[in-house]
Amino acid sequence: MPDLSTLRLRIDALDDQLLKLLSERASIAQEVVHAKVPGSPLYRPEREAMILRRIQEANKGPLSNDAVARIFREVISNCMALEQPLVIAFLGPEGTFSHAAAAKHFGSAPTFEPHPTIDEVFRVVEAGTANYAVVPVVNSTEGFVGRTLDLSISSPVKVCAEIDFRVQQNLMSREDALDKITKVYSHSQSLAQTANWLASHLPRAQRVPVASNAEAARLSAETPCSAAIAGELAAKRYDVPILFRNIEDSPNNTTRFWVLGTQDVGASGKDKTSLILSAPNKPGAVVDILEPLKRHGVSMTHLESRPSPDRLWEYYFFVDIEGHSTDANVAAALKDVKAASSYFKIVGSYPAAVL
Repeated sequence: MPDLSTLRLRIDALDDQLLKLLSERASIAQEVVHAKVPGSPLYRPEREAMILRRIQEANKGPLSNDAVARIFREVISNCMALEQPLVIAFLGPEGTFSHAAAAKHFGSAPTFEPHPTIDEVFRVVEAGTANYAVVPVVNSTEGFVGRTLDLSISSPVKVCAEIDFRVQQNLMSREDALDKITKVYSHSQSLAQTANWLASHLPRAQRVPVASNAEAARLSAETPCSAAIAGELAAKRYDVPILFRNIEDSPNNTTRFWVLGTQDVGASGKDKTSLILSAPNKPGAVVDILEPLKRHGVSMTHLESRPSPDRLWEYYFFVDIEGHSTDANVAAALKDVKAASSYFKIVGSYPAAVL
């Protein structure tokens, strides 16, 4: 076996090679930017997804695919920032799961801007003051986020990418023991997602719903005999020690986020398309608008109905399907779906989330 000093010398040599290759990659990335057609978007979700999938397929370990993806996202993020740092809006304040999801997807190089409401997040992308935005769409245990769906009906912004974010709930407090905690702050969804754990470990503590998990962490930092349920980013942001990790009742608790922008996204080879539909008021109309998907061999992965915000007793249907709108079978199916619908909108075709 080689001794420790020999191993360290080998690591130093590899680090030198890595630095040289990273610099070379960054230089080529700058050349790519200048070779693009003027006005082309700097961020290409389909290209990034293809890179990450290829890297994960080639990965032979010992690093996990998740670790490899995080490293390469950071490389891509900083290479893009050499030309233009992106501005990413998210549902704030800082330390929310939306903030953590945005950082996971875009890396550390962008400027992240918190906004108090989902409406405001949509507005800044529409106005062009943010390049992209990250908004929650659906949680695996608590269901769809209604306001995101409602705004996507009227907003001109498009879904450019999706993020699957594993939600890990943590109990944090400046108290050092559970028997000192009389009050627990958190978002209502997080309280629901940890109801069994709270019933078992803090049955007499008051549960106080607040606007966000980050706000819960802030309140806990200032309030004696209290705790918060939030993510690790909020614990760091407000300097509240984590007492118990991963207290969510469902071990697979995941929230899906949309990345919003103004561009159309090309096919990546593994894509999704999100639609908004409305059916004519006649018997069998809902079956009619969905039947073309089966006929053309297109898989539907989500279906959600929402009441129309301006018409009583009328409904919109939010549909996710596999494939890109330019795929031959998807395009044929969408043509027939549109013909059978009283309202039809493609919210976006975009790469499926890379885990």
